[in-house]
Amino acid sequence: MKEKPNYYAIIPAEVRYSNLKPNAKLLYGEITALSNKTGYCFASNNYFAELYNVNKNTISRWISDLKRLGFITIEIERAANKQIIKRCLGIVQKVDNPIYEKVKGNTTSINTTSNNTIHIRAIYFADEVHKNKEYSKDMLSDFVSYWTEMNKSETKLRYELQKTWNTNLRLKNWAKNQKKWDKPKQTMSKIHQHLQKNLNVKERLKKQFE
Repeated sequence: MKEKPNYYAIIPAEVRYSNLKPNAKLLYGEITALSNKTGYCFASNNYFAELYNVNKNTISRWISDLKRLGFITIEIERAANKQIIKRCLGIVQKVDNPIYEKVKGNTTSINTTSNNTIHIRAIYFADEVHKNKEYSKDMLSDFVSYWTEMNKSETKLRYELQKTWNTNLRLKNWAKNQKKWDKPKQTMSKIHQHLQKNLNVKERLKKQFE
């Protein structure tokens, strides 16, 4: 049996309380764990089948269910002969969901010390910011892009390095100062590029199957 990995996995509330089969929920957690460093998971069905001691068809059904419910994206790279070269599984960012409120009490003490979960922490941060409907989506995206910039060691996000943090107050100050700023928009951080790419992939796949 394949040796079990020991990295950190996250299964948010919307996945835990969905109508997915229990093992499909565990597979989602495995995908988040494998996605933590690069933002994407490239593991094959064979890998997951050996890991969970089930057949490949079972894994294929679980992955299809996760995609059907909008929890993951699937991007496939094919050779000229249509043979699959690489498959990329991505975690879909859900902006309008209750994940952040359910987990924020735990993420501060656990996740801020682990660089393996930096992408997940950025998603939680983006979730919290985008819940605020008082400001434009463009402004909120700029805010997320700036405050999710990673430090040189890629272990902390910019907002985590502040001595104090209150998202609502920071948003108010950002909106107040935005009118004064003549500088071009902040270059998208690595984290924000990852989040935006997830959204773009989802849109392309949606159009493909319409």
